[in-house]
Amino acid sequence: MASNFPDDAIGKLRIVHVFRAPLGGLFRHVVDLAGEQTARGHDVGMFFDGSGLSSHVDEALATIPGGLRLGFETAPIRRNPSPSDCVALVRFGRWLSRASPHVVHGHGSKGGVLARLTRIAGCAPDAVRAYTPHGGSFNYRPGGAVHRLFMTVERLLTPLTDVFLFESAYIASRFDAEVGDKTRLRRIVVNGLRPSEFRPVAPNADAAEFVYVGELRAVKGVDILLEATSRLGRRTRRPRLVLIGSGPEKDRLKELAQRLGVLDRVSFPGVMSFRKAMALGRILVAPSRLESLPYVVLEAAASRVPIVATAVGGVPEIFGAFADRLGPCGDAADLARRMANALDQDPLQQEAEAADLSRFVAGRFTIESMADGVLAGYRDALARRSDKTIPVAAQPLQPHAKS
Repeated sequence: MASNFPDDAIGKLRIVHVFRAPLGGLFRHVVDLAGEQTARGHDVGMFFDGSGLSSHVDEALATIPGGLRLGFETAPIRRNPSPSDCVALVRFGRWLSRASPHVVHGHGSKGGVLARLTRIAGCAPDAVRAYTPHGGSFNYRPGGAVHRLFMTVERLLTPLTDVFLFESAYIASRFDAEVGDKTRLRRIVVNGLRPSEFRPVAPNADAAEFVYVGELRAVKGVDILLEATSRLGRRTRRPRLVLIGSGPEKDRLKELAQRLGVLDRVSFPGVMSFRKAMALGRILVAPSRLESLPYVVLEAAASRVPIVATAVGGVPEIFGAFADRLGPCGDAADLARRMANALDQDPLQQEAEAADLSRFVAGRFTIESMADGVLAGYRDALARRSDKTIPVAAQPLQPHAKS
């Protein structure tokens, strides 16, 4: 698909992405975005938590055309506020001074803090600061002490932000409700998939009836999924469930499965690629309590995998006109009912519904439009800075990458 965004109107940029952990949908988003940006001739670098380095990270970074020409740097970055954040801030600031970027793009709460606080510290002061929340602090339930603290931080950092790049209309609405500053540049730039991802996944002959892919955390609703699975145990055919991923609550979830009497038909194979994961199950269940715009739901829709999901965050945006297929979060009885309906559904009708959703996603959630929107946000932010001229390309930009 040809890009409609005139990259030569910006010129060659030096772009730094900063985020916490190289895992999950956020990491995938940054890698995909960096790949598109380098393919279009820009120089890109990354800064993230060094404890997450692994062969998985190496393989992901290796997919970036030409590699990270600004390289990458790491520091200890914890999920919750920590004294190590000071170390990360100092190390990131020093690295920024060497990288001399035009754009510093923070992803997630920690990435957003690091991207913007370094401006106060005088590190790369002329670079524009872009911020993509990816849920983060906006996913905490309103009213609690932690939520109030994080929203105070968001309000304090807003004046240091040149452009907000919200990945869903849901997160944009949460920002408006909790922070309320509508004077900043903003764009809603939804996550996108490659054309090669829009092809069906064939389940293995011995695939389980249901599969979950994601972090093993309470916010993802895996406990509700296990309870729903136990309710399905009263059926003549006792469905199996594969929980793919890792997380801090894996042992607790195993104990819960044992108490519910379903451990014998629930497996925990660990982390793997999406298409390999989908071959292990026939119906994806996404029982989240909170989400922004989950890649796993996008990938399942593109692959024409039947989906049972909750109507949280940006998930209804993915389903569009088909959002009436979604159900409430935190309701094991309702989830079990919808899982049972998916098992009993006529296969031809199920295939037709999956094909309809795939076509909708293909028309809206593309990697080209994602990269176009982000670069347009950078362009607007650079143009608004009265003391910053838009850099002129030092060399002809490379052709847009084809997937």
